[in-house]
Amino acid sequence: MNYILFDEPEVRAQLLPLTFTRPVCEIRPGIMTIREKWESELGEATSVHTERYLSGKYPISVSVREDNIWINGSILPSSLLVKAVKSLKVNEMLVTGNSLIAKNSRERRSMDGKFKRVEFNKERLLKIERLWDIFVKNGDALKDDFQRLCHGRKSAAVSKTNTLLGKDIFIEKGAKLECAIINSGSGPVYIGKDCEIMEGAVIKGPVAVCSGAVIKAGAKIYGPTTIGPYSKVGGEVNNSVIFGYSNKAHDGFLGNSVIGEWCNLGADTNNSNLKNNYSEVKMWSYKEQREVETGLTFCGLIMGDHSKCGINTMFNTGTVVGVSANIFGAGFPKKHIPSFSWGGAGGTNVYRLADACETAQRVFERRKMSFGREDRQILSHLHALTIRQGKLKG
Repeated sequence: MNYILFDEPEVRAQLLPLTFTRPVCEIRPGIMTIREKWESELGEATSVHTERYLSGKYPISVSVREDNIWINGSILPSSLLVKAVKSLKVNEMLVTGNSLIAKNSRERRSMDGKFKRVEFNKERLLKIERLWDIFVKNGDALKDDFQRLCHGRKSAAVSKTNTLLGKDIFIEKGAKLECAIINSGSGPVYIGKDCEIMEGAVIKGPVAVCSGAVIKAGAKIYGPTTIGPYSKVGGEVNNSVIFGYSNKAHDGFLGNSVIGEWCNLGADTNNSNLKNNYSEVKMWSYKEQREVETGLTFCGLIMGDHSKCGINTMFNTGTVVGVSANIFGAGFPKKHIPSFSWGGAGGTNVYRLADACETAQRVFERRKMSFGREDRQILSHLHALTIRQGKLKG
């Protein structure tokens, strides 16, 4: 069988700005991305059906010989769900309520042909549909991933300078820990390969520190939180997801938030995650082009890829920052900061595409990675889209 993870258009629109630069399945709730979870459960590689401008970096592979199994990239797998997907016959689709889970088709496009409905009602279904779902459902996703990755394996030994509380702590080989406190009493803690947990750090699960990440000295990490690969984190973090290659290396608070890749939060950056009157938080929706109700009392910051902020930046409750924004200056910036904004509370100008790409290239080189043609094309497309929609003046 040939497995393809597809973007559900409405969900993709609701997950902007994070899906401006990636398919839905590349979002990271828990320890792994949704795509990595499916590939782990299926035991097979997958390809992706997404927006055309993303297809250079995330290509699709459609088979003319095998059954093509099209899987909704916003739905997280489980063993029972994977079994049901693998059992689909040609021209059958797996559904739960109004949600399409998967289709089996020999056609070149997933929506071609007529399909017989097969209901899946055997267990809870974890689906990422809204921006805040990423941190709200992170605890359940992290616990599932912990079992997926660690069951039947033995954790690496660590120095006796560390204090480990609880049984659900797994440390991969190559991780470095000294004088840290790790408490899994309220949920599992996963420490990935080649991570560094510096002296005085306190981690209270459920928490995932993914491969190559660094937790700075004296940091306080409260779950459910995911620190993505090769990110550097200090200060206080609570119920947040950092996708990867991003830095919050200094003191400051990040709570009930999602930070994309290649972001940098300046020293003493703080976000509010609770309104003074304890009322429901509203958040900007790209799909609705207005603020929408989240149903949450605690809701912080959403930041798209490549965005950065200067020292002492203060983000209001329910702030949404687009892609490649550069935020600085005194006061609270607006709750919606469009992509390629340059400035802050006192006003913004357009962040020129050439400058944005030059900065991205430097950031990639610092990680010994290449900012490739596909990455440049994605930013170019988004820059033109932002100006065309009138969000910025070119």
